[in-house]
Amino acid sequence: MRSLTIATRESRLALWQAHHVKSLLEQRGHQVSLLGMTTLGDQILDRTLSKVGGKGLFVKELEVALEDGRADLAVHSLKDVPMDLPGGFCLACVMQREDPRDAWVSNRFASLVDLPVGAIVGTSSLRRVAQLRRLRPDLTIEPLRGNLDTRLRKLDDGLYAGIVLAAAGLKRLGLAARIRETFEPLQMLPSAGQGALGIEVRTDRQDVIEALAPLAHADTWLAVAAERAVSRAMGGSCSMPLAAFATLDRGNLCMDAAWGDPEGVLDLVTVRASAPVLDRDSAAALGAGLAARLRAAVLAQGGSIPDPTGSAPER
Repeated sequence: MRSLTIATRESRLALWQAHHVKSLLEQRGHQVSLLGMTTLGDQILDRTLSKVGGKGLFVKELEVALEDGRADLAVHSLKDVPMDLPGGFCLACVMQREDPRDAWVSNRFASLVDLPVGAIVGTSSLRRVAQLRRLRPDLTIEPLRGNLDTRLRKLDDGLYAGIVLAAAGLKRLGLAARIRETFEPLQMLPSAGQGALGIEVRTDRQDVIEALAPLAHADTWLAVAAERAVSRAMGGSCSMPLAAFATLDRGNLCMDAAWGDPEGVLDLVTVRASAPVLDRDSAAALGAGLAARLRAAVLAQGGSIPDPTGSAPER
């Protein structure tokens, strides 16, 4: 039996995720407590992530707690985890994925196609913006920041005709009834890691890594390894409308990736690949190869993308 402390954000969804991991570890004989923290990403709500520092704003304070020993592990929504973790940290566990799709939430309109011309749709994800423009170029898309409850409250206050959220978060909090329509991946391709939970630890905490091993889900980890490899190779960040989604079927990994023009001038670029994979290295290699094709297609269209950022320490 080990005593473990989980660092977590204090939003209702983040706490649900942390309690979920806590329960699974307690079932295996560990004593577990939570360390709730408010991150900079939770505090800055008047600007989009792409303008204030990106995904790292949601994990930095948790990593400090891991570094100074106040916590042993940090539970994240994997789509919020930067592709490159700081030195001395790794993803020790990726858990089984919830529904990876995006969800349409509206009090008045059952579907995106039902919206009148010019209707206001809320999202702060550039990935969603690019794909919404493809589906309904006539809509008005406005920023929507805050945790899940805050976003739903803004919808209920009448600020938007509808909003787009991750289906996984709604389902985890028992709010599936708020979903009016779920976008299939080929309609709106998910973000890398969407729907999966990732657990971050210090690389020197082999004891914690071993404790987390039973919680890992091999197929999900293979899929997200490929997805995150696409994002890493493309220099993916909150300032790039980039999507990547993979599924595993009897050892064959099938994946799609898409890039959107941040200015909305160029068309959405999509690519697809599939190959048998044996481990996370081969899954990542498939993702990197798909990213090379995506990069070439973007450049051929006249798009501009950053240089690759290198590898993040993942286990």
